[in-house]
Amino acid sequence: MTPDPLPSDVRPEVVAVIPARGGSKGVPGKNLAAVGGVPLVVRAVRACLAATRLTAVVVSTDDQSIADASRQAGAVVVTRPPEISGDTAGSEEAVAHALDVLYGSRVDRVDVVVLVQCTSPFTTPTEIDEVVQAVLAGADSAFTAARFHGFLWRPEPDGAVAVNHHHKRRARRQERPVELLETGAAYAMRGAGFLAKQRRFFGTIQAVETPAERVLEIDEPGDLERARMLAPSLSSGWSTLPGRHDVDAVVLDFDGTQTDDRVWLSADGSEQVAVHRGDGMGVAALRRAGIEVLILSTETDPVVSARAGKLGVECRQGIAGKGAALTAWCTEKGIDPRRVLYLGNDVNDLPGFAEVGWPVAVASAHPPVRAAARAVTTAPGGHGAVREIASWILGKDL
Repeated sequence: MTPDPLPSDVRPEVVAVIPARGGSKGVPGKNLAAVGGVPLVVRAVRACLAATRLTAVVVSTDDQSIADASRQAGAVVVTRPPEISGDTAGSEEAVAHALDVLYGSRVDRVDVVVLVQCTSPFTTPTEIDEVVQAVLAGADSAFTAARFHGFLWRPEPDGAVAVNHHHKRRARRQERPVELLETGAAYAMRGAGFLAKQRRFFGTIQAVETPAERVLEIDEPGDLERARMLAPSLSSGWSTLPGRHDVDAVVLDFDGTQTDDRVWLSADGSEQVAVHRGDGMGVAALRRAGIEVLILSTETDPVVSARAGKLGVECRQGIAGKGAALTAWCTEKGIDPRRVLYLGNDVNDLPGFAEVGWPVAVASAHPPVRAAARAVTTAPGGHGAVREIASWILGKDL
């Protein structure tokens, strides 16, 4: 298969390779699992593309779905052969293969090789730039690490044995030497040295310190759930909140998003809900900025129609499958779904979340919705959440 094209010659040539095979026993389909509404492999690609020192971003995979997602995110894709795609295959093998496919006899032009792992969802562009800079400044290898203060023990047949301390003389933390925990997020290697040694560590090795609170590797289902819970609060510095350059359209759920999910029911069966005036101001500001706004509701309710009419926006109701309806609307409007912000609160919004680049949950959203969101508002539904996302997009308080 013909590999994807590489950019024109630049120096120094700094190539990031993201290994992302399709098989995973611990977490099936792991590299396409969403954290903050974004598949892990896409998070890794976006972090690399936002870094300033990389000249090429490559994904090595044996899986067509991963390849498609990676290309759509902007990466070059190398198809990995079966012999280096199994459970025992090492990341270094994938990196070496990718370089061989893309550069062949010209591989000596690669100055720095960067290995970025999908399993670390909170890797930032700054961390990637810093491991590259460490090598450009003289190190042979560099890696991300966080300060570690724990007491390690190793299980033995006769009992546990202290590893990094003496159990009879446990020093206070400030009296112990600084220890670093390898995060597994990003590694940089001098190109020639990596090709000669075929491993990530050699020569002079430098650790690049990163905040301990961002360290999380996804190896088991529980790790994935923790990452999803942490995603809204662990701002990554590159995809925290959307701006005008990220969004062309906003899709709004109604019940629980523009309302607080309560209904006043009269004796004659009629219903009333409360909406927030500030949300109307937010929608008006979005429309003035040229941003399309759609209300998408599962229920068919004259209240929703009345609200849409007052706001002057399109409304589609009685929607059983919000994902399909949203995709159809984007096609009609000629809007890239990756540039759509969807604001929701309940599980029927999840199919819509899966179709857009900016799935956002209101603060009062149900836990699975918050977990799937790329961002979460501080305001609950019906209390100004729409105005809040308008402020994000337009970059000013409304």
